[in-house]
Amino acid sequence: MNAVLEDNGNATSDSKILLRDWVPGEYVLRDAWFPVALSRHVTDKPIRRHIHSLPYYLWRNRGRLEALEFHPRDFARLSSFAGEFTAGTGRYPALERYGYVWAWYGNPANANEALVPNIPFLPREGGLPGWFSGTVRFDCCSDLSLENLIDLTHADFLHANVVGNEVSESDEVTVESTSETVTMIRTVRNKTAAPIMRLFGGIREKVQDVRAVIHVHLRSRVALAYGRYRPGFDIPLFHPCVPVARNRCRLDFTFNLVEAPWVFRQIMPQSSYLISQQDNLMTRPQNPRYAEPTERRDLHSRFDSPGMRYRFLMQQLARRQAQGDFSYLPDGDSGRDVSELLGMR
Repeated sequence: MNAVLEDNGNATSDSKILLRDWVPGEYVLRDAWFPVALSRHVTDKPIRRHIHSLPYYLWRNRGRLEALEFHPRDFARLSSFAGEFTAGTGRYPALERYGYVWAWYGNPANANEALVPNIPFLPREGGLPGWFSGTVRFDCCSDLSLENLIDLTHADFLHANVVGNEVSESDEVTVESTSETVTMIRTVRNKTAAPIMRLFGGIREKVQDVRAVIHVHLRSRVALAYGRYRPGFDIPLFHPCVPVARNRCRLDFTFNLVEAPWVFRQIMPQSSYLISQQDNLMTRPQNPRYAEPTERRDLHSRFDSPGMRYRFLMQQLARRQAQGDFSYLPDGDSGRDVSELLGMR
């Protein structure tokens, strides 16, 4: 299905851009940092992770972090077969930040630490309690998982038992973007109070004012979610969707709930396993449907502004990279401070 996206000056000088068929799973964007593992999971015992089906062996060699193309026991024997993403060395660029191991996918000569996405609500050196984070997996590609996430209104219907239903006095959505990011900001007045806050957060009121933000980095496939509930408290969530394969993605999530009530701190991270099951139930059937040769395989609405912006920019990046341009445009500073955009200030 074709759709038309009105230009707002962020993406192109043309007044209208024709979006071709959206084929999730085909947008393999390179030259980006991916949070492939929680730091605490990387020890002197090697573990394997994947980015777009490419294996990354992570371990600590006498305390030194390494990300290898081959298992350490096979490294000496196979290193002569190393590929372009390690420049023939067998070693990927890797670093630690925010409690994660980040690995570079792309030309190692372009691996710049300044391109790691800025996450202002997580300590740069990590150190949050282990129960604030966890791992879930989705039976769909990261493109679909993030497209679902970028529409914050889906939570009112799919996760109403956790965050509350759609009933409110007013509901306003705005969308911002750069060449590398898409942000949806939702401001809701007198929304049905989140059941999880009423049960475990000490909230007695039946309604809340909510400002919810989802900020997506397209290349790295990570999302920063920030919810401000009044009465209530803030819920910051780091939500990466690492593309394991064409129809699989991995989410090593982290909440920062140090300012939330004690009981809520214990319960909220556990709710992610329920929420992820609900999301997976909806997204899992979609991957094969896009591959079916039907006349109209995409029922996405052209009136969904965040989703359309997301699709458009993913396609723009994919088009540039297909032409050999892997650079970041002047507005594409992944490391810029987004505290104000998220509503932290």
